[in-house]
Amino acid sequence: MRGDSVGTVVDFGAGRKEAALARLELIAGMLDSRWRIPGTSIRFGADALLSLLPAVGPVAGTAVSAYLIWEARRLGASTGLLLRMAANLGLDAAISIVPIAGSVGDVFFRANLRNMALLRQHLTRGAVRDDG
Repeated sequence: MRGDSVGTVVDFGAGRKEAALARLELIAGMLDSRWRIPGTSIRFGADALLSLLPAVGPVAGTAVSAYLIWEARRLGASTGLLLRMAANLGLDAAISIVPIAGSVGDVFFRANLRNMALLRQHLTRGAVRDDG
């Protein structure tokens, strides 16, 4: 395993990689779809609730979402994938800034779940290439 400093790709074993992905998916789920509005299929998470807090809330939500991207880098995500994830986060941050409407937008634009799907797809494709 190489060094564990910022910006360094860490060589995770298969078990550690799956554990890291499970942890990141748990965080993404908490941010984007933890609770359901009773009587509907609409789900929301902490990101939508944080957007209700002026200034501090959107910044906190964006910081946690940025952590997911930082961890994706450590897992070996490509630069292109990291840019796509950052674009999703940027759009989410822009939506979150708008008072009240930002919370509604966060319910329907789930950047963290999108980013985790991108990361899982990228890593699965890489594993297939490594095995084949």
